[in-house]
Amino acid sequence: MPFYFLSSFLSKIQGTLIINGGTQQTMKVDVKKIDATTREIKFEVPKERIAQKLEEVYLEFGKEAKVPGFRQGKVPRNVLEQRYGRLAQDETIKQVIPDVYREALEQEKLEPMDMPEINDVQFKDGKLSFTAKLEIRPEVSVNNYKGAKINRKAAQVSEEELNKTLEIFKQGHKKDKEVIIDDAFARELGFPGLEEFKNSLRRQLEMEKERQNRLDIEHQIVDHVLKNAQLAVPASAIKKQVERRLHDIRHRMEQQGLKKEDIDKRLEDAGQELREGAERDLKVYFSFEKIAELEKIEIEEKDNLVAKVMGFLLKEAQWVAQDTTPATKKA
Repeated sequence: MPFYFLSSFLSKIQGTLIINGGTQQTMKVDVKKIDATTREIKFEVPKERIAQKLEEVYLEFGKEAKVPGFRQGKVPRNVLEQRYGRLAQDETIKQVIPDVYREALEQEKLEPMDMPEINDVQFKDGKLSFTAKLEIRPEVSVNNYKGAKINRKAAQVSEEELNKTLEIFKQGHKKDKEVIIDDAFARELGFPGLEEFKNSLRRQLEMEKERQNRLDIEHQIVDHVLKNAQLAVPASAIKKQVERRLHDIRHRMEQQGLKKEDIDKRLEDAGQELREGAERDLKVYFSFEKIAELEKIEIEEKDNLVAKVMGFLLKEAQWVAQDTTPATKKA
């Protein structure tokens, strides 16, 4: 799990935090900020808490331990310590670390993005200390996200565009002779005549333009939101997204029969572009998540958060008068 390390002047979020764990049981938790999304937590777990957990572990061991000369469940503690001392210690550490880690997260209101990196585990004089490094959900600030100015392009298809598409059809049907786009050609494609074929083709082109227009509108909304948002995306989240996309691309290329060396080269070249795309998509997701929170938009398990917030932002947008002029004027 990658982390960005800064120099030794790490700034503390606050002073040492004390978490109460019962009578005369306190745990020291020192939280430090490494960067916008990375935190380092140092733990010192006291003897009393370790002893309590160790006792629970020995009780469990005692129920199952089979030692010659003793009935099961009746093995003395000192015998258990001789036989299972190191194992009991390891099991105690294994149970204590996740427990105290969860307590610190709850106390500090930290939302981790992934499993922590546990380092410097030390068990000495009955005390346990360790360090957890984790990446947290980013703090997101979104402003002026409503009222984006949306310019919707025309979806009409000009004669020039239609004729260009007809020419593509013509080239695609050429064999050994010249193809003439006429009624006979249209009937070969299942239409009564050329005019009906042109009308059908025009509708298909308009539907494609509508699809592209929708994507363009959504891009305008996203650009507006990101322009007014402040957040840093956790490095681990970007890494996971890139790995997932690389895996999908590799699978598709393998299905197409490309050689491994060719796939590796293409993926290497695509790495930076994929990283930038993943970072942008994550910024969109976290920003839309924040907008949903601010606007109290209910997101159920079956809902697509981005799609639902996009719908809200489109309703709140300022729509510029639609341009009804085709992209390419008639000749």
